[in-house]
Amino acid sequence: MTSHLVGLSEIATMLGVSRQRAGQLVRDYDDFPPPVAELASGRIWETTAVEAWAKAHPVRPPGRPTGESGQREES
Repeated sequence: MTSHLVGLSEIATMLGVSRQRAGQLVRDYDDFPPPVAELASGRIWETTAVEAWAKAHPVRPPGRPTGESGQREES
């Protein structure tokens, strides 16, 4: 069985977010899967663990939700 591993850039691609946003998700969600290793180039995760997490946590864009017109809500 081949193990598929991903770094932060691949996680960003999988989730459809920026690399910076992927880093925020990894940092901010206590239940994000732990990395399987930390290399000189960065941390790596099991692809299947990240996919399972993503399925349970649909990623919403940062910021305030927009109104019906698609414009930002005024405070």
